[in-house]
Amino acid sequence: MTLQIGPHPVQPPVVLAPMAGITNAPFRTLCREFSGGKGLFVSEMITTRALVERDAKTMRLIHFDGTEKPRSIQLYGVDPVTVGKAVRMIVDEDLADHVDLNFGCPVPKVTRKGGGSALPYKRNLLRSILREAVGNAGDLPVTMKMRKGIDDEHMTYLDAGRIAVEEGVTAIALHGRTAAQHYSGTADWEAIARLKEAVPEIPVLGNGDIWSADDAVRMMRETGCDGVVVGRGCLGRPWLFRDLVAALGDGDQAAPTAPTLREVAGVMLRHAELLGQWLENEQRGVIDFRKHVAWYTKGFSVGSELRKKLAIASSLDELDALLSELDLDQAWPAGADGPRGRTSGRDRVVLPDGWLNDPYDCAVVGADAELDTSGG
Repeated sequence: MTLQIGPHPVQPPVVLAPMAGITNAPFRTLCREFSGGKGLFVSEMITTRALVERDAKTMRLIHFDGTEKPRSIQLYGVDPVTVGKAVRMIVDEDLADHVDLNFGCPVPKVTRKGGGSALPYKRNLLRSILREAVGNAGDLPVTMKMRKGIDDEHMTYLDAGRIAVEEGVTAIALHGRTAAQHYSGTADWEAIARLKEAVPEIPVLGNGDIWSADDAVRMMRETGCDGVVVGRGCLGRPWLFRDLVAALGDGDQAAPTAPTLREVAGVMLRHAELLGQWLENEQRGVIDFRKHVAWYTKGFSVGSELRKKLAIASSLDELDALLSELDLDQAWPAGADGPRGRTSGRDRVVLPDGWLNDPYDCAVVGADAELDTSGG
């Protein structure tokens, strides 16, 4: 089965979700290696203001190596003019082949300024941003990722979906949670099915609680969605994309066997090495890798002391030596799949004063709403 994103076929229909501090070039490389180059792998969130101002960190984050085809950038913006300028810059300077727009981020520093998952509530502002993005994109496809709404009393996804179709968006990804849920509870796959029914003109991708290839198959079967977006499910599990290719590909691949701890340890070293090469500093790469240790080793018998040592390693040799102390012949443990990463919810979503008063007023966002740094 093939997902079509503008001129780009995505087969199998699997997309790596943008995750701040995670989906940098090294992690995308790992996931692509496991998938055999199949699928779509999106960059970390890039803020439109930082891109237009050519912030040094941002310019590094949008670097793609020669093997990344198509090159996919996710943009965050709240000002239609700035979003339009950023998309035009991407086109004029050939910085990417696909632009995704972030309307799903639930973190307070974003929603309190009217961005991310707060923004679709202001229907006219959403329309203006989409119009500027699509109007400046030329032949580049523009997609968007969103949540169900702010909370159970302020759902936005069906209205936002129709606006997206009317403004020429190529595809929509829906995370089946509200901003208030953050990453808690269970994703509402029925909402994905309802969105698919509401916008039959364009592909709808489902996101939320895909921890295994079986979950992806089940989501597509139950919702009728055209593809899946995988976020937290691949934390410490980049080989999930190999499993997804086998499950959602053309049917000629047997289901891969789960890796042993020895194989996992090899992937961990490869990940840390790639980070060091990308950052042009081995120590910085290993330090950046530390946050991945608990995800990779979840479920295995590691021991608290050794786990702590792994999480403070500062060189590849030290990481390699510590990994060699493990019982590397351990088979994949039962229960190792399942929730990883953030799982907390919030009692309320932090929003600008009066944000909920009128969903159709012409919201004017402040200059400080345009974040000046990328990556979340």
